[in-house]
Amino acid sequence: MEDKIRIAIDAMGGDRAPRVVIEGAIKAASIYDYQILLVGDTRKINKFLNIYNGYPKKKIEIVHASETVKMGEPAAASFRKKKDSSIAVGLKLLKEKQADIFISAGNTGAVVTASTLTLKLLPHVERPGIAVIFPTLHEPTFMIDVGANIDAKPTHLFQYAVMGEAYYRYILKKEKPTVGILNIGEEESKGTDFIKEVRELLKKSKLSFVGNVEPREIFKGKVSVVVCDGFVGNIVLKVTEGFAEASTQFLKRELTKSLLPKIGAILSLPAYRAIKKKIDYTEYGGAPLLGVDGAVLIAHGASDAAAIKNAIRVAGEYVKQKVNEHIVEQLVEYGKELQING
Repeated sequence: MEDKIRIAIDAMGGDRAPRVVIEGAIKAASIYDYQILLVGDTRKINKFLNIYNGYPKKKIEIVHASETVKMGEPAAASFRKKKDSSIAVGLKLLKEKQADIFISAGNTGAVVTASTLTLKLLPHVERPGIAVIFPTLHEPTFMIDVGANIDAKPTHLFQYAVMGEAYYRYILKKEKPTVGILNIGEEESKGTDFIKEVRELLKKSKLSFVGNVEPREIFKGKVSVVVCDGFVGNIVLKVTEGFAEASTQFLKRELTKSLLPKIGAILSLPAYRAIKKKIDYTEYGGAPLLGVDGAVLIAHGASDAAAIKNAIRVAGEYVKQKVNEHIVEQLVEYGKELQING
């Protein structure tokens, strides 16, 4: 009989922690057969746990951490000064094999820095990358990197492509994911020398490389994995989030201007709900930090209980599918031909 998967989660991380984290953990514990470790201030966690009755208490443990990294704190400084933060303690559990994966909706920079310094990197990986799933008109698009590494080299983007393909294959269940590089045009002549060098690496590799991908093509779902440096990827992510929020407000304003649009809105409510579900980030759980020697998921700071529950679901799949093992295998396989990290 296999040991139960142990998922450590930063109970103090996120805009509405620890309440929504605890609520999401309870929802997940009622569905999935995982052991959930709530990392944070024991007193505060118990305060919220005591509100709920009838949840599977044997599936939930508390691991005390006396400090919390706030959202605006500098990443490196928080790692040095707060050795007993919920992020540091959760990653220590992961490093010491007392947990199989760590989830945090807290300070992203702090999670990336602490993960890299605590866990180190997987063999053949030079820089970690954060990946996010974008819902599209067809299959989801997986973009890496969206903020972990803003000073990337061509080999880093090659590694991102391999890591992204492995994650897509084993978590999103597509046998041969396609890979593209984010660029200002589809033509081979477009882009900086950096982009052209990355393109040549990907073109020569065993990956299913389809070429350049323009930003406007992301939501059409024409490619499985899109690679870019963390600076560009983070801008794409933030613009997308901002546009989604603004579009919702635009729609609400127009639908409440007069009686006729209000009636139309009521009749169209099922369609609106279906669209909202499709584009809702909470459905995808969290963004994997790929490349570190341990499984780490970064949830959105605004995560609600549903998002936390889904992050725990994805975390279980991440561990079951042994994604990091596949990443290392594919980096060796694809890199040898190009004499990269082989």
